[in-house]
Amino acid sequence: MNILKVSARNFKNLEDNTEIDFVAKSRKTSEDKEYELQEIADGLYVFTTMAFVGKNASGKTTALDLLTVAYSILSSFRVSQEYSLNDVHICIHFFDNGYIYRYNTSLKQNSIEKTVSFENEKIEKKKYFKSYINEIYSDDGFIEVTSDSMLPDDVSSVFFVMKEKQIGALSLHDKMDTEQVYNMTFNFMDTLDIEADILRKILKIFDDNVLDLSRDDNGSFDLNYSGTIKKLTSRELFTVLSSGTTKGMMLYTVIIGSLRYGYNIIIDEIENHFHKTLVENIISLYKDKTVNKHNASLIFSTHYCELLDLFNRQDNIYIANADKKVHLDSIYEKYGVRNDILKSKQFYSNAFKTAVNYDSLMDLKKALK
Repeated sequence: MNILKVSARNFKNLEDNTEIDFVAKSRKTSEDKEYELQEIADGLYVFTTMAFVGKNASGKTTALDLLTVAYSILSSFRVSQEYSLNDVHICIHFFDNGYIYRYNTSLKQNSIEKTVSFENEKIEKKKYFKSYINEIYSDDGFIEVTSDSMLPDDVSSVFFVMKEKQIGALSLHDKMDTEQVYNMTFNFMDTLDIEADILRKILKIFDDNVLDLSRDDNGSFDLNYSGTIKKLTSRELFTVLSSGTTKGMMLYTVIIGSLRYGYNIIIDEIENHFHKTLVENIISLYKDKTVNKHNASLIFSTHYCELLDLFNRQDNIYIANADKKVHLDSIYEKYGVRNDILKSKQFYSNAFKTAVNYDSLMDLKKALK
C-alpha cells in the first residue's frame, strides 16, 4: 500500500482542499530515479523523502498530523483521538496491488466513548495503466467498491480492501527520553528481529563509552560502560545514560525497522531529535537503495533549511504558510525557483515568504532597552 495523495476539509486550521501529493510531477532524471524516487508500479514514482518547511506556527505540524491520520486509517482502520477530528472530511488516494483507490469519509468524534467514527464512506478503484499516468486522479474509470458486511462505527471500511493491519507509518515524537524508552526499544527489537549488534552500533553513535546494553528475563538491564558491567533497572539506567543517547537509541531502532520492512517514518521538527550531521546521514540512508530495499519513505518537517540542499527535486518540498488558514505549496508548483541556486539561499532571501518577522524582533529589542 502506498499513499498517493491526501486532502481534507475542516482539518484543524488547514485550508480546505489543500493537497499533499506523493506522486512525482516534474521531470524524472536517472539520478532522481536512483536516489529520490521509488517506482511502485510501471512508470508510477513516489518520493523517498519529503520535507515540510516554514517558520514557527506556519502549519508544518498540521500537515504531518493529516498524514498521520491518513496512514492510521489505511494501516489500522481506526483513528486515535489525540485532537479534535469532528466533522472532518478526508480524501485519500492510494495504490495497492495494481489498483488506484480513492477513499472518502467524514469523521465524527464521540467525546464520551473516546472514539472516532466513520460516516459517508465511499471507496472507488480503477486499474492502473502506465499510459494513463497523468490521469490517475481523474474520475474516469473509477468504480465503487461495495461490501455486504458490517463493521463497527469506529472501524473504516478500508478494512475490506487491506484485509489485515500493517505498519504504514510511524510518527516519532519528543516523548522519547523517558525511562520507558528502554523497554520500548527492546520490545521493538524483538518484534522486528533486530540484532543486538545493531543496537551496539547505534549506541556507539551517541556514546563511545557504551560498549553493550542488554535486557535479561527479569526486565533488568546489563550495561557495559567503559568495560564495567552493571545491572540496572530502567530508572537507574535513565540516570546513567544521557538524554540524547536514550532518545537516539529508540529513534534509530525505529528507523532501522523502517528501512528493513518498508514502513514510512514521520518526524516533526527533525532537528529536535538529531544533530544536523545525523539528519543528513538519515536522509542518505533513505536515498540509498542498497540500504532502503523495501521502498520506505522519510517524511519530516524542519527549520534546517540547509537540508533542502540535499534534495535534487522541488516537488517533494512543501512550504507551509499561515495567515487566516494554513496552506501548503510545493516549491515546484508554486514558486518556480531556479535549480542552479541553493534552496537554502532562496529560503534566507525570503523567496518562500518564510522569513522571521524582522519588525517584531526590533519591537522586542526596543522594549528590552
